[in-house]
Amino acid sequence: MMDFLTLSPSFAQMLLRLFISLVVTWYIIFRLYYKKSKRREFCFTFMLISIAIFFIVFFMIFVLEDMKGKTSMGIGIGLFGIFSIMRYRTDAMPVREMTYLFIIIALAVVNAIAEGVPMLELVITNLIVAVAVWVCEHNLKPLPTKFIQYDRMELITPDKRKELKADIEKRVGVKVIKLEVGAIDFIRDMAMIRIVYEGLDTPADKMIKFKNSQLTEL
Repeated sequence: MMDFLTLSPSFAQMLLRLFISLVVTWYIIFRLYYKKSKRREFCFTFMLISIAIFFIVFFMIFVLEDMKGKTSMGIGIGLFGIFSIMRYRTDAMPVREMTYLFIIIALAVVNAIAEGVPMLELVITNLIVAVAVWVCEHNLKPLPTKFIQYDRMELITPDKRKELKADIEKRVGVKVIKLEVGAIDFIRDMAMIRIVYEGLDTPADKMIKFKNSQLTEL
């Protein structure tokens, strides 16, 4: 009974590494990612994948550590399978979310296989990753983007780009940094325009549609 209630030294150390991993992961997800994107569904995915990957890697190493010559091969195959799950989605995942998912998985793997690494070095490694994400979020912020179905066809020609930009800024209420005219439908008198603008970000799957001089958001 006493053996059942006793934790092995390696498992006790694992709990400490798990705590470090969860603290850093929580900070990256909720203080850096969610604060800007407001997308709870990805926070749910990131947090649970981090915990699951940590335990998968830890127990994979624990099982293979007594199998001579198979540990490195098993870890390699396991890591290949872990990173391949980033293709499990059915809908396309934005590049930013894909980057966060890679970071979260990498942190979980690093903390899980860090047995024998001094705890101070492990903490410093996690802090370096967290600081790198913070620096990129605050200095390399991607500008928000919208796709517009535009109705004033007389303004889509290259020589009237300034008038087009001014009209979009007036009707949408944002400062347009860059715009690109894409597909043009002469039958419905409609053009697809991609704008990059300054302002608060909005979910990427929304689209603005101009129709009969009225603005609607889909």
